[in-house]
Amino acid sequence: MGKLYAVGFGPGGYEHMTQKAIEVINSVDIITGYTTYIEMLKEFFPDKEYLATPMTKEIDRCKLALDLAEEGKTVAMVSSGDSGIYGMAGIMLEIANDRGSDVEIETVPGITAASAAASVLGAPLMHDFAVISLSDLMTPFDLIMKRVDCAGQGDMIVCLYNPKSKKRVDYVEKAAEILMKYRKPDTPVGIVRNAGRSDQSSLITTLGEVKDAPIDMFSIVLIGNSNTYVKNGKMITPRGYEEKYGL
Repeated sequence: MGKLYAVGFGPGGYEHMTQKAIEVINSVDIITGYTTYIEMLKEFFPDKEYLATPMTKEIDRCKLALDLAEEGKTVAMVSSGDSGIYGMAGIMLEIANDRGSDVEIETVPGITAASAAASVLGAPLMHDFAVISLSDLMTPFDLIMKRVDCAGQGDMIVCLYNPKSKKRVDYVEKAAEILMKYRKPDTPVGIVRNAGRSDQSSLITTLGEVKDAPIDMFSIVLIGNSNTYVKNGKMITPRGYEEKYGL
């Protein structure tokens, strides 16, 4: 019996991979994953054996990785960001449980997109925040917007994953409309595209103007809470140290 790792390798650059992720990738027999992620890793680990599958083939990918581990191979199932945050760790464990497999599965965390994007913008996640995916492939639209509304009621910073696609052109706008029931239109909003990658770009706009911002599936949208502000080009959410300690 082999072993299976669900590895999060961060935004994409080698410098953002954890030492644990690098050690695991170097040690395994086979690396499996979504084709785009495999191509990223080939640049840094060119001598490894890879098996790639296209998008929407997550279940097939997990079954393939599990088959290989049951044959005695040591396998890494890779995801960008953190494998346990919208990654492959969950579905891998579910499939292994359903099969009754005895393969040992270890989750290796990585820097998730929220952390990577926040570091580009400044310090927007310094207080309680909610991470919400706007993709309705797995979650009904009404439930997504209910979660946005709840985050708005709680004055939480909101980090939006999968904000826009060819079919979902106005979900960010709808989310912004909901949040403006609870916070002002001039609330800062940061947008980072391809966070941590060579073609990274970013901008800061407002909740009232975010509908006109350039956003796609490679973007992360960070919406501040009622106290978030912008200073010297940096998005900052105070945590209250000044009031507490008189700083």
